[in-house]
Amino acid sequence: MTINFKESANFIWGIADLLRGDYKQSEYGRIILPLTVLRRLDCVLEPTKEAVLSYLPQTKGLSPEAAETVLKKKAKLSFCNKSKFDFQKLVADPNDIAVNLRNYINGFSKNARNILEHFNFDDHIERLDKSNLLYMIVKRFAEVDLHPNKIQNIEMGYIFEELIRKFADLSNETAGEHFTPREVIRLMVNILFLNDKDVLTKKGIVKTLYDPACGTGGMLSVAEEYLRELNPDADLRVFGQELNPESYAICNSDMLIKGQNTDHIKFGNSFTQDGLKDEKFDYMLSNPPFGVEWKKIEEEITKEYEQLGFSGRFGAGFPRISDGSFLFLQHMISKMKPENGGARLGIVFNGSPLFSGGAGSGESEIRKWIIENDMLEAIIAMPDQLFYNTGISTYIWIVTNRKLKDRKGRIQLINAVGFFKKMSRSLGNKRNEISDEHIAEVTKIYGAFKNGEFSKIFPNEYFGYTRVTVERPLRLNFQTSNERISRLDQQTGFVNLAKSKKKGREGIKEVEEGEKSQKAIKAMLAGIDGTHFYKNREKFVRVMEAAIDKAELKIKAPVIKAILGALSERDETADVCKDRDGKPEPDSELRDCENVPLADNIETYFKREVLPHVPDAWMDRGRDKVGYEINFTKEFYKYKPLRSIKEIQKDILELEQQTEGLLKEILQ
Repeated sequence: MTINFKESANFIWGIADLLRGDYKQSEYGRIILPLTVLRRLDCVLEPTKEAVLSYLPQTKGLSPEAAETVLKKKAKLSFCNKSKFDFQKLVADPNDIAVNLRNYINGFSKNARNILEHFNFDDHIERLDKSNLLYMIVKRFAEVDLHPNKIQNIEMGYIFEELIRKFADLSNETAGEHFTPREVIRLMVNILFLNDKDVLTKKGIVKTLYDPACGTGGMLSVAEEYLRELNPDADLRVFGQELNPESYAICNSDMLIKGQNTDHIKFGNSFTQDGLKDEKFDYMLSNPPFGVEWKKIEEEITKEYEQLGFSGRFGAGFPRISDGSFLFLQHMISKMKPENGGARLGIVFNGSPLFSGGAGSGESEIRKWIIENDMLEAIIAMPDQLFYNTGISTYIWIVTNRKLKDRKGRIQLINAVGFFKKMSRSLGNKRNEISDEHIAEVTKIYGAFKNGEFSKIFPNEYFGYTRVTVERPLRLNFQTSNERISRLDQQTGFVNLAKSKKKGREGIKEVEEGEKSQKAIKAMLAGIDGTHFYKNREKFVRVMEAAIDKAELKIKAPVIKAILGALSERDETADVCKDRDGKPEPDSELRDCENVPLADNIETYFKREVLPHVPDAWMDRGRDKVGYEINFTKEFYKYKPLRSIKEIQKDILELEQQTEGLLKEILQ
């Protein structure tokens, strides 16, 4: 579906030029966005404005709440305005524009005023008036036709997001905030609702949908629109929460106009101020910020984890502090309806949640929990350059606690990276878009649930592996050369001999005694043949112990360890160093790990893949860790044969001929 919203967006964007000089570019949005919302509400109220004003005298004596209820009915909307002003009347009285505008804003019903207050626009009215800008800007907005019969709600959403995108570009506020193109949302909604059409088309059906990072409400609007297409009698009740005050206000104004309950849209951080704490939902959609750190809320998240575990939202663990994507997914999973068929959710991620973090890491543990509980249904790889503020590749995860019978225990990967068309004109970083045909094709591939060129289906355990620690024996030679003895001065255990925690004369005395011990140890070692290499640690220790006894020294274990560390070097030809039990001691520098697929027998894998290359290796099974990762690229990799030598030679000859021609032209 092609929506022509650019003309209105560009006109509104042009109004910002009036602010040049009096406002910084980063401040433009604080003026233009609230006035856009105000003008939209003004246009929506216009058909019933006179009816509301005519009935106003009859509300005298009623409480403010009762009066608002009556006036909303007259307005035939979930909000109203009892002020005599509208944009046209404001423009008709330029001398009192500030007073009249405040009167107009205060005339809105409480639910609409609450929305406008999140813009803090009242702070700017006086400043604009003193700069002689208020009247000019209001007059320009009065010329913008935002009536619903011309600009539908979905088009209005595009206008808002285009304005926010442009203002964000001006103020460099782009980190992590990627508004979701409507065609991407449409695809997600298609996938989410596809297997539920029988349920959703029932008369009088009531369903709930939630977005924990709802922005301007795009996800919620498209989902509601789609369900009404399926079933005009269906009632989709939408819920959301948003941290950005401007986006929250825009989302709420959209819900207000469409008659949704604005109490369902909460303001604040979904993690630390969960406004819908006790709610569970049938469906969820979200495009949370990519790669945004969560250090500021780490204390609250950790506290909930420690106190509630899996009874809270983050029982599976935490992702790395630099990317909170998996916190959003766990938060959404905690809000799945467990009864009446469960719930389904779709979330947009970048590539990081697929594979970041090795076995035992927070990310791997979260993947493990989701997959082993059979909640991951499908992942769809999307084309790059789909989003306004980033050109990176994205992935849609479909997660559910009610898989269909044939999908149980299996995960579908869909490669849709080539399903796009180039835009005639780019919008920021958005240069590609998905057509209706592409949406239909990807939806069909998902619904068919078959292996093919663009679809691969795997058992859950396919993505799991055991990370096995492979050890190799420590082999050292020892020598008491001057160069190695001098290394003692870098060994902590040896250096600490000449340090003291005591103060005053006692401390000085201890240091002096420590320095004497250091000199005595070096002298003792210098007495051992420094030209000889000892390739057996036990033999060298016996030689050294004899020298220590001869010198009548008493050396503690930490210092012995420091001496052996200074005098040793790794040597593949040396004997294996053994511990007290006679077992080979592992060399930490040669330690390696192998990721053994869960489907493989670990012992068989070790004999087949490791021992032929390092026959002296063994596994430390006490360090085993199970991890999960999804190597999407590998599953859809297509081998491209290298070009032949003849083809390369031909290209080189052609380049040489071209170069000769250019040289002749230059010389002439």
